[in-house]
Amino acid sequence: MTFDAVLLASFGGPEGADEVMPFLERVTAGRDVSASRLEDVAEHYYALGGVSPIQEQNRQLRAHLQAEIERRGLRLPVYWGNRNSTPFFEDALRGIHRDGHHKVLAIATSAYSSYSGCRQYRENLWAALMSSGLSEDLTVLKVKPFFERSGFTSPFAHGIAEALRALTEDGIDTTRIRVLFTTHSIPVSMALASGPDVERSVELPGLYERQHLHVAQTAMTAATAGSAFHDVQWSLVFQSRSGPSQVPWLEPDIDEGVHRAAADGALAVVVVPIGFISDHVEVVWDLDRVTYATAVELGLRMIRVPTPGVSPVFVSALVDLIEAATETSPARPDEICSVTCCVNARGELPAVAAAR
Repeated sequence: MTFDAVLLASFGGPEGADEVMPFLERVTAGRDVSASRLEDVAEHYYALGGVSPIQEQNRQLRAHLQAEIERRGLRLPVYWGNRNSTPFFEDALRGIHRDGHHKVLAIATSAYSSYSGCRQYRENLWAALMSSGLSEDLTVLKVKPFFERSGFTSPFAHGIAEALRALTEDGIDTTRIRVLFTTHSIPVSMALASGPDVERSVELPGLYERQHLHVAQTAMTAATAGSAFHDVQWSLVFQSRSGPSQVPWLEPDIDEGVHRAAADGALAVVVVPIGFISDHVEVVWDLDRVTYATAVELGLRMIRVPTPGVSPVFVSALVDLIEAATETSPARPDEICSVTCCVNARGELPAVAAAR
């Protein structure tokens, strides 16, 4: 399919204290999340002035994507929409239609397969098409998760190498350094339902976890190649759990990972947020404040590796994906989400079209 517009589809975030609770209520609508949990999370945003960094980060990413697309001579305008805050998907789609475009390629700010990071975007985009009355005028397809792209993994590898170099230059032996790769925890049931049906697993680790382990191994191999860091131990941990305690979520939590490192004789931890493409609240609060405080309390030095953000190699990788999806033939839609991708465990809902 030949697309004539790109939609950067993201999660959203508040841009003022008065937007915090309405935003959180939209995020958790229909889920069993207690009011006290919402209030706790709201305090994280209030401490940052009620503003989520993700909004400005998405503005910057959109601008960099547009610049790289134009540098390559492509005629594809880039729009931006969120599922939980302004600019909402509905408004973005209206703008796309108003500007005369009809075939939209959506790329989510989520690198991995999971319901919340993949299929829910397709469901929300379908709902936005219906509520805007544009379902007959716009065709929207979403590109598949991009975790395997080297432009996504290489910024993490660079950050790990820099962190290990800094720690060893300060006299910390590599055997006393632990690298903790961290991502958002999700319910075990969601993890096992992630990805196309042909790639799912009936037991852990499910595809969501396997994809993260792949990124961690790839980044670690690149970071330590040809260096003295080959004996540094690493593990995958999870963070930012928000569901009811009786529902199994992926573990271990990053706090447990830091405690394990200290108990194992580590003197330093390198925290690598591979589950995130930019430094938003779950990075600057959960890691830079909460995890950092745990590390200090345990007498550990901690270095947190940056996310890809608008790194030139990451932006280039996303535009590579856009180009590949645009050039894909209908008979072999390799870069488009599968129709069986990341099923909704709570019940099937309409979603924008997918590859079969």
